[in-house]
Amino acid sequence: MSAKKKTAFIGLGVMGFPMAGHLSNNGFDVTVYNRTSIKAEQWTDKYTGKKANSPSEAAEDVDYMFCCVGNDNDLREVAYGPNGFFAGIKPGSVIVDHTTTSAEVARELYAEAKSQNCHFLDAPVSGGQAGAEQGTLTIMVGGDQVVFDRTNSVMETYGQAVTWMGDSGAGQLSKMVNQICIAGLVQALAEGLNFSQRAGLDGEKLLNVISKGAAQSWQMENRGLTMLRNEFNFGFAVDWMRKDLGICMDEAKRNGAELPITKVIDEFYAKVQEKGGNRLDTSSLMTLLAQN
Repeated sequence: MSAKKKTAFIGLGVMGFPMAGHLSNNGFDVTVYNRTSIKAEQWTDKYTGKKANSPSEAAEDVDYMFCCVGNDNDLREVAYGPNGFFAGIKPGSVIVDHTTTSAEVARELYAEAKSQNCHFLDAPVSGGQAGAEQGTLTIMVGGDQVVFDRTNSVMETYGQAVTWMGDSGAGQLSKMVNQICIAGLVQALAEGLNFSQRAGLDGEKLLNVISKGAAQSWQMENRGLTMLRNEFNFGFAVDWMRKDLGICMDEAKRNGAELPITKVIDEFYAKVQEKGGNRLDTSSLMTLLAQN
């Protein structure tokens, strides 16, 4: 990893802001762009680097360009056109997209990058806002392995488990599996904790004991107590989870996978939205089971 490598980071939300910060703190020359420019100004106030006025300007003359935006359409918006990063990127550069998107758009941008003699990796992340801030994200990567091999050490500035999963789109497909599993875990945890409350058990004592056995999970360790306390403001919002589960179900239609539980839990999240919980975190499934 070279301290002289020039990088750009597009998208300074709750994930991108600290991720770009880790690049700066590790000696990279960082240029940032955000659609709302005040976020870029806040970033340059906190970290060493500069802000660009467009994705194309941010991408000029960089060795690595990172992106973390909202969805497929947001990604296309910052990628294409006279102000998109493809208009500024130089041949040989590596584009790394950390957005959770469809595998389809990942393959589309991979092909576009190839046509411009640069490289594209789809690299969605897991670990939430806390993982981004602590630099402990899990990163699932699709694309050419030789490109991954020259890029993984850069991603390790904010990721503790950076893994090449296969050809273009494999990173996004892996993230879909991650989200399918999380949905089931959170619903099961919500049901179990609601059961414990109705049974009159000491919830904190309960979590302490069952987290030492086969029921243990990241969700239990990180969200169990807050769920018992009716605290649901920990980063990854219901709106974003529904977007991700929609991607999963669309892909399942293409590959023939059955997702009966995922479909039900997506409906539960829709009910959370109907109650005004769009920006609550995913553990807010608990609110649908609360005692009257």
